[in-house]
Amino acid sequence: MAEAAKTVHSPLVTYLSMISLLTLCPPFVVLLWYTMVHADGSILRSLDYLRLNGLQGFLSIFPRPSLIACQIIAAFAVFEAALQLLLPGKTVKGPISPAGNQPVYKANGMAAYFITLITYIGLWWFGIFNPTIVYNHLGEIYSALIIGSFVFCILLYIKGHLAPSSTDSGSSGNVIIDFYWGMELYPRIGKHFDIKVFTNCRFGMMSWAVLSVTYCIKQYEQNGKVSDSMLVNTLLMLIYVTKFFWWEAGYWNTMDIAHDRAGFYICWGCLVWVPSVYTSPGMYLVGHPVNLGSQLALSIFFAGILCIYINYDCDRQRQEFRRTNGKCLVWGKAPSKIVATYATTSGETKNSLLLTSGWWGLSRHFHYVPEILGAFFWTVPALFTHFLPYFYVIFLTILLFDRAKRDDDRCKTKYGKYWKTYCDKVPYRIIPGIY
Repeated sequence: MAEAAKTVHSPLVTYLSMISLLTLCPPFVVLLWYTMVHADGSILRSLDYLRLNGLQGFLSIFPRPSLIACQIIAAFAVFEAALQLLLPGKTVKGPISPAGNQPVYKANGMAAYFITLITYIGLWWFGIFNPTIVYNHLGEIYSALIIGSFVFCILLYIKGHLAPSSTDSGSSGNVIIDFYWGMELYPRIGKHFDIKVFTNCRFGMMSWAVLSVTYCIKQYEQNGKVSDSMLVNTLLMLIYVTKFFWWEAGYWNTMDIAHDRAGFYICWGCLVWVPSVYTSPGMYLVGHPVNLGSQLALSIFFAGILCIYINYDCDRQRQEFRRTNGKCLVWGKAPSKIVATYATTSGETKNSLLLTSGWWGLSRHFHYVPEILGAFFWTVPALFTHFLPYFYVIFLTILLFDRAKRDDDRCKTKYGKYWKTYCDKVPYRIIPGIY
């Protein structure tokens, strides 16, 4: 895993970036919430406050984890863990790992997603639980998540040393790298509870949907109506998350699950960064309703749906290509492909098919283009009064460009000459004709 980190950047940049993210991400989450909710979304106002009050000022706005915040997190986590374990689902096998292991999953994400949303909205509709409580204690929830998830990552680090779930684990010999990137590829509790499926899908992505609904209900109860800007934002984010759970079994073949180990980078990010940063455009709109008008609102909405669909179709196309071992049609034609041979860590020789037509003939990671544009379209209802709502779009762009570079480096090492042939045939990494 240390080698994976070093392939993209120099060792110095790698260590500096890891230490920076470990130390700066937690306070940033608090500052993001504070600026959105208490500083009118203005970065300048928050910076002026910090300039005048310094570290003591930051500590005074850092919300302390409260009992109700911990109860909300615990109830949500237990509910999602129970759904993950107990709901029936089709058995799905993940890709064979470098050590030759093949994880087995139960695909019940879509059922868990609908049960979660129906339960949450039903509790509000029948007056049992008001989601505005979540919004009103959001700062305390984030601070509890920041601390609790950090402890969770420490426990993952210890587990990786003392009780790894498979042979796809091990230490780089560096504590910082092991904690940041993780020790285990497929950590589990017992035989059936997959930790990364829980952190990434059932907590992280599910919280995105739940908080989107929360922001919409908060604006409704606060103003007596939901603005068209909030409606476009909420619907597009819910459609995107619905797409994710519809395709969840495909996600288990991606870099997040099949290559990135369970450490701070993935697990803390999904437990804290996703429910805070990814939902932030909706958080901003709660107190900043914008009247777009039907024409502009519908234009943004349908542009967003188109981007989400193309993103889905890119993944569906590759998944179908892999499922049929290349015996399918891509855009009405037989697919163009490269048969690549590689060796596992145990020395076993295997083959992979690399798709070079359809969406995947435009660029090697074209699916990131509609994903970034989709994020822009569910953010742009906030218009341009403040810059902060667009932080997620900027962050996502940096994340995906970095991920594409890491994935290319990994594939270059894995496939060797076949990867060079692939890059000659599909020369652009993300943006066709440009990059």
